[in-house]
Amino acid sequence: MNRKVRELQSFFYSQNFSDGIRITIGVLLPALLFSYLGQLQTGITVSLGALGASLGDSPGPVVHRRNGMLASIAVCTLVGMLTGIARLHVVTLGLEIFFLSFALSMLLVYGARASFIGLAGLLVLVMTMDRPLSLAQVLPYGALVMVGGIWYLLLGLLTYQMMPYRPAQQALGECIREVAKFLRIKATFYATQLDLEKQYRQLVAQQILVSEKQDAVREVLFKSRQIVKESTDTGRRLVLSFVDLVDLYEQITAIHYDYSSIHERFGQTGILKEIEAVIESLAHELDNIGFAMQANLRHTQHLNLPQQLEHLKASIDALAERQPHSNTLVLKRILVNIRTISQRITDIVAYFNVQEAQDARQDRVLEFTRFVSHQNYSPRLFWSNLTFNSSAFRFSLRVALVSVFAFVLTKLFPYGQHSYWVLLTVVFLLKPAFGLTKQRNVQRIIGTVVGGAIGLLILFLVRNETLQFVFLLLFMTGFYSVQRINYMLSVILMTPFMLILFNFLGGGGLAIVQERVIDTVVGCAIAFAATYFVLPNWESTQVKQFLQNVLNANLRYLQVLTNCLEGRQVQELDYKLARKEVYVSSANLSAAFQRMTAEPKSKQRKSRQVYELVVLNHVLSSYIATILSERMAGAGTACSKSFLRPVRRAHLSLLEALRKLDPQFQVPEGETEPSEAPKEAAPTLSVEDRLLAEQLEFIRKVCTDIQRITEVVLSTDTSPEENKVLAPSAA
Repeated sequence: MNRKVRELQSFFYSQNFSDGIRITIGVLLPALLFSYLGQLQTGITVSLGALGASLGDSPGPVVHRRNGMLASIAVCTLVGMLTGIARLHVVTLGLEIFFLSFALSMLLVYGARASFIGLAGLLVLVMTMDRPLSLAQVLPYGALVMVGGIWYLLLGLLTYQMMPYRPAQQALGECIREVAKFLRIKATFYATQLDLEKQYRQLVAQQILVSEKQDAVREVLFKSRQIVKESTDTGRRLVLSFVDLVDLYEQITAIHYDYSSIHERFGQTGILKEIEAVIESLAHELDNIGFAMQANLRHTQHLNLPQQLEHLKASIDALAERQPHSNTLVLKRILVNIRTISQRITDIVAYFNVQEAQDARQDRVLEFTRFVSHQNYSPRLFWSNLTFNSSAFRFSLRVALVSVFAFVLTKLFPYGQHSYWVLLTVVFLLKPAFGLTKQRNVQRIIGTVVGGAIGLLILFLVRNETLQFVFLLLFMTGFYSVQRINYMLSVILMTPFMLILFNFLGGGGLAIVQERVIDTVVGCAIAFAATYFVLPNWESTQVKQFLQNVLNANLRYLQVLTNCLEGRQVQELDYKLARKEVYVSSANLSAAFQRMTAEPKSKQRKSRQVYELVVLNHVLSSYIATILSERMAGAGTACSKSFLRPVRRAHLSLLEALRKLDPQFQVPEGETEPSEAPKEAAPTLSVEDRLLAEQLEFIRKVCTDIQRITEVVLSTDTSPEENKVLAPSAA
């Protein structure tokens, strides 16, 4: 099936589209009902409360969504009443804008959901400041906002009660499809044209998406008591499918070798093209499984994977016979990885397609609580961040100062009847990261112009009010469906929806488009300038902490490998926790690097070296996963001490790099600094042992390069040579 068609189908089965329909119903219905009763302003106020509650309804377990909506209702009601009082004088309103903008933005320290709740409060503030409310009307106004929030809360809870497993299915399906894209990128490393830097950049970007989707699934599955604690087949299958998916992702990561060497040795034989084709087939099959999961359909396997694997095995054997001098063990290892991936895919399908799957792995004991993060909601966290060393504090103070500036500007130079759009644009555009604010500025302006043109075209060509309402409904649903995944498209859809709405209210036309475009441009200019000049928070100043986290994670992962090689028993839980920590910290470092590349060149300190560290850490974790995936599944006998020598040196290199990052670094409790293994006579090695020795030596080289480049990143040299490619020996 055409991938674009599949992407479109997947969108209509996604959680975003389901949420978009629910938000549209929740926000639009009160306005329509009260408009029919002749109380349009009342309906708009109720709809505002519903819209505020919807911002607290971000993806996650039902209990968190419920608590988020309740918090949004409380915040929006309180802000609505405070603004109704403060707006009676321009000074009190300005003070309220400053303090509430700061306090509500500081909710960022409590996580993404809390930041959306703060954004809901700011939305109500902006939409209320121009409402002509008397003091006697403030309390009824707050009550209507609360009614709207409660209405949306009941609608959301009813939806979750009717379809308790759909959010988990949709999240898991989306995660599977992102892993399939990751596997497809891995296939390109075996393509004829090898562009390692481009392919690594794609891999790093996709790794971030996979990590985000895995975290989303963990939140929905492992924090939903109904799924984890109950004994229904559906809940158990979802959990076991995700557990196997994470194991599958490890196997995909483990398909990592010295690609330059492989292409040099086997590029002319045609075998790499066959490997690429088989991996592409696996990715296609995995994508089909993810789509079936999203759509709640039974998956039908169309590809004959066993036959393809047998054909690949035969090709590798034939190559070994034709070139007896060429060591094809690395190809056989790749084949083993591919077979394991194929088996994992078969296991996931079996959970949903086989009748006997309800009894599968019931004896498998899984510890869920240690795999999910637990947000700290202590007031101490808020107070401890009231310092200029906190990025959240700097961002919140920037929002407060810039919001007051935008408010004063619109009062001194009023333009049109909706000057609050400038403040609204500033509030929604300002983000902690410069790159995201810059990107959204461009997207907001383009989206407003394009959406305004579409809206005007519809208003001039479609005179029938019923058809106009149908367009409003479509644009509104589309806007709420894509607002989390495509900002430019959401602005394009929002603008005509707003124009049609104002037309129904008696204020549509070219004048309001001009006003909206001008207000948007002014708001974007203010937001962009503020991110650059007002308490800027450049990514290069924060990379050190992300790098420290990823080195710590790789150090623990390397310790698991050391324990395996020494023949010690490694608990599956400890192994999977170390693996998860590596994936999450690596994705965080990759995301930090991507944000850095969006910043001005003058602020991108050591960006080339940071990129090399991103790649080297990916290579390191991939090689460790390659060895661990084999040894965890095997007998786990102790290796000769000669195998441990490169691992101990790798361990020491990572420890030294951590000491460079943090002079106060102490070896974690339970770990000791590795001593050099005593030399012994080199034993006669089998072909498998020689490959293992090569892999361990490669790990040592990677760790040495990580230590060396870390020192370069921490150096104070700012010469033009700092961004020169270092050509690390291991990469």
